[in-house]
Amino acid sequence: MNKKGTLIRLSKYLLQYKWFIALAIILSGTTNILSLVGPMLSGFAVDAIGTSIGDVDFNKVFFYCILMIIIYALASITAYLLSVVMLYITRNVVYNMRKDVFAHLMELPVGYFDMNPSGDIISKISYDIDTVNTILSSDLVQILASVITVVGSLVMMIIISPPLVLVFVVTVPMAIFFTKKLTKITRPLFRQRSKKLGELNGIIEEMLSGQKTLRAYGQQENTIKKFQKKNIEAVDAYYKADYMGSMVGPTVNLISNISLSLVTVCGAILYLFGHMTLGNISSFVLYSRKFSGPINEAAIIMSELQSAIAAAERVFRLIDELPEVPDKDCAKILDDIYGNVEIKNVSFGYVEGKEIIHNLSLEAPQGKLIAIVGPTGAGKTTLINLLMRFYDVTDGSITVDGHDVKDVTRESLRKSYAMVLQDTWLFHGTIKENIAYGKEDATMEDIIRVAKAAKIHSYIMKLPNGYDTVLSDDGTNISKGQKQLITIARAMLLDAKMLILDEATSNVDTRTEIQIQEAMRTLMEDKTCFIIAHRLSTIKNADLILVVKDGEIIEMGNHKTLLEQKGFYSQLYYSQFN
Repeated sequence: MNKKGTLIRLSKYLLQYKWFIALAIILSGTTNILSLVGPMLSGFAVDAIGTSIGDVDFNKVFFYCILMIIIYALASITAYLLSVVMLYITRNVVYNMRKDVFAHLMELPVGYFDMNPSGDIISKISYDIDTVNTILSSDLVQILASVITVVGSLVMMIIISPPLVLVFVVTVPMAIFFTKKLTKITRPLFRQRSKKLGELNGIIEEMLSGQKTLRAYGQQENTIKKFQKKNIEAVDAYYKADYMGSMVGPTVNLISNISLSLVTVCGAILYLFGHMTLGNISSFVLYSRKFSGPINEAAIIMSELQSAIAAAERVFRLIDELPEVPDKDCAKILDDIYGNVEIKNVSFGYVEGKEIIHNLSLEAPQGKLIAIVGPTGAGKTTLINLLMRFYDVTDGSITVDGHDVKDVTRESLRKSYAMVLQDTWLFHGTIKENIAYGKEDATMEDIIRVAKAAKIHSYIMKLPNGYDTVLSDDGTNISKGQKQLITIARAMLLDAKMLILDEATSNVDTRTEIQIQEAMRTLMEDKTCFIIAHRLSTIKNADLILVVKDGEIIEMGNHKTLLEQKGFYSQLYYSQFN
């Protein structure tokens, strides 16, 4: 994305508040026009003093002084109102940007989150948008003010003394040349700065979420080294960008001071030859400061603008990520589901040319418990991803009640499943709210019923506030086993006709796991269940066990028949007791 495209997209957000922007322009113009009157009145006051001893018209001096106070007071009021209007605009622009980014995140495929670190995504939503907010809230006002001030000051200087204006014919192009040259250098540096800060946030998020693991393995020192490496990269990128960016202001300020010196010298010569009064020189010097000051500020703003553009590019690049492939126009809504699932000759790979599942076929009739077992990396979880259509199959088809999943809406398909993963997810809220997450109309009786079935009710009742106990971020104030039981209760509460358990009971003891599965068998009669399990002793009662290895089903049958075959399943099963 180029600079022009980024600015155009930013302007679209601003144009949503065009009437407020028009008001801001009016207030900015009023403020600057009032401030431009000040130097003129100052010149009149100086001329009223005269050059001879006692030649002072005090009435005029006091009149112009009082008038200047009134003018500058009015300018301050309009400047305050301008700030209020700009804060309103930027607050809403930033709100809309964050809303659009987050809404787009909800539309992105699961693969995007598998490939991009959470910390970097968070950095784009928080830091990058805040950087854009800085340029909009303060620098945009200065840009508006600068244009009016520069034009107004130039007009007034031409009126006072056209010859003196020729000084700026040399200095202004010099300032513009250096500004353009330096901004070309700084823009990629600011882009790199945003990238490195995103990577730093990524490693911070990763290390904070894995505190127990890194402490258990004594990896604090190595973790600190990794962090220091990323921290140095981020600091260096920040330093390089700000170092080059900070050169713009002083360079332009030097040129501005040179122009002021030339104005003073040339003005003194014109005064000696009687072509200017002292008041005119005083006014011209003040206007020259007002003329060159905004140019200097604009040069500094250009440096900050590069930072904002680099941040905005990252935000818009996220918004431009292709969303999940939309449902077909003729896609059906799955309703009155029985739960007959069939996989026909399915092949799939996350990366093109590297298949994980090869020509796999299976049939899961309504109400049957299907267990999927196999070594790590065999493709068990990938199969679940395909059933939920988090990814689309490369070849073959998956059908539910005879409907190809590609021909139905994703929402209705996913609502047909209740899902419990090995990695539990709970949000900040009460236990009651977490259990009822997928079913807002659930009654308290329903919540208690599934909590009892999941063997978590007695634990909840021991808590000070029972079901109203508030869980902290991701349930960090309860054990992993208890978190898993709550997510199992959540799945039980849904009216889904199919259930997926991906190592869902790995954090509970074997006895509780057996009790939960017995309760589930009662609660989920006539519902199709897919269970991925490593503890094979817990799936003895499965109607069908699929043994998956290297993306293919190598054995199929119930527990008894698979043991009698003395194949790969038998080896896996008996290896648990060796």
